[in-house]
Amino acid sequence: MILASLVLAATFTRTMERVATLDPAFSQSVYDSRVVQLLYEPLLKVDYLARPYKLTAGYCELPEVSPDGLVYTFRTLHGPAKDVVDSLERLRDPDLVSPNSWLLKSVDTIEATDEKTVVFRMKSRCHFFPWLMAMSPASVRRPDGSGTGPFELTKWRKNHEMVFTRKVPEKGKFDTLRYLVIDDLSTQWLMFLKGELDFLGEISKDNWDAVMGKDGNLDPQLVAEGVKLHSIATLDTFYIGINLRDPVLGPNKKLRQALNAAFDYPRWEEYFSKRTAPSDGPVPPGVDGKLVSPFQYAFNLELAKKLMSEAGYPDGIDPKTGRRLTLTLSFGKASTSTREMGELLASFYEKIGIKLELSFQTWDAFLKAVNEGRVQLYNMGWVGDYPDAENFLQLFYSKNVSPGPNHSHYVNPEYDRAYDAAMAAPTREERNRNWAICQELVREDCPWIFGHYSKSNSLVRPRVGNYVPSDFPYGQEVNFTVNE
Repeated sequence: MILASLVLAATFTRTMERVATLDPAFSQSVYDSRVVQLLYEPLLKVDYLARPYKLTAGYCELPEVSPDGLVYTFRTLHGPAKDVVDSLERLRDPDLVSPNSWLLKSVDTIEATDEKTVVFRMKSRCHFFPWLMAMSPASVRRPDGSGTGPFELTKWRKNHEMVFTRKVPEKGKFDTLRYLVIDDLSTQWLMFLKGELDFLGEISKDNWDAVMGKDGNLDPQLVAEGVKLHSIATLDTFYIGINLRDPVLGPNKKLRQALNAAFDYPRWEEYFSKRTAPSDGPVPPGVDGKLVSPFQYAFNLELAKKLMSEAGYPDGIDPKTGRRLTLTLSFGKASTSTREMGELLASFYEKIGIKLELSFQTWDAFLKAVNEGRVQLYNMGWVGDYPDAENFLQLFYSKNVSPGPNHSHYVNPEYDRAYDAAMAAPTREERNRNWAICQELVREDCPWIFGHYSKSNSLVRPRVGNYVPSDFPYGQEVNFTVNE
């Protein structure tokens, strides 16, 4: 039965994963960022329609940049400059311990020089700094903590439902957004078929055949209903992180290499109905600075077995104990799909003698354990915040170790030197030479098991207009129109 509230023409309804926080300073997941940018406005925004992606004004106009790249001057459009300073100084307040303080690591001072002007003086060049100011943690809060964004939260049944209402109604646009937490993907699919959802952003592998006809096109019944399928290669990477502080995995590079060589991507791709591309490193295709060359530890079972022997575990046996090596892989949810993924991964490592145990936690507990280094292996992804290799390579910089984004606790002075050189490079060519060094080091050291790059597939009902798929979907609902 369609819920009564869904018949309102100005209500947009979709499913959403659990949101951990509404505080910009603590937003880490894609889901947190989606709602934060409904409630708060960052200094800049990613242009909704422009491809290639570019920045546009948000709370502030696009900045003026000094010739040496060390001074950025922003002028506010929607409020006092002091609110910008207070919001960002709060972000890097050491007492707050925000996991996003790294956004401002290149900034020396932030000053409101008048009521509408904010000046950032940099410690060092940061060619992508404006992109950082379009991220959710760079959103502006009022002095009382209230939002500067287009919507306000009018209902929140945690882990069940969130309802947002537009502060100033706009003709032809959705006044209300309703997000439902529905863990089971089959239930989501049935709700979409019954018209209870306007948008379906995650199509399970089990339902993919129902979405696509045998001819490879969208199912005729969905076409008849006016449903549209939107598919794009996304700016993200999914991986199994390896905690290098772990006494078993941390000191044993050969073991980490073996874990990569045993990752059976052809079976993995089959599991995802061929909706992924193989990962050959941390940087996805289409990103400036990506190293394009074969990954030396791509799936090769014989190589994996050889590396296991060199790592001190022939056939997966620890000679000290005479028992099989046992590792634990942690997940941030306990859905049917994550359990299936875990079992598939366990079957990969069974072939080289490793017993893989699976641990399922709530997202909050999982993220806390990852940040605190209390996991061995962990399933995670990184969605690009801006289209530059640095956004992915920062995940291995030693100064970004958790609670920053370097969850694998990877520390390599040679990597840091190349990273620093890239950051200081005056030209794109010099920068990319150093990014290539960073990627070569990471692919050799294997702080991750490199999984896949994604393809995003979403279904949209005809009542939703002006939907454009994007790698930066945060707050995008403000642009949707209502088709009568």
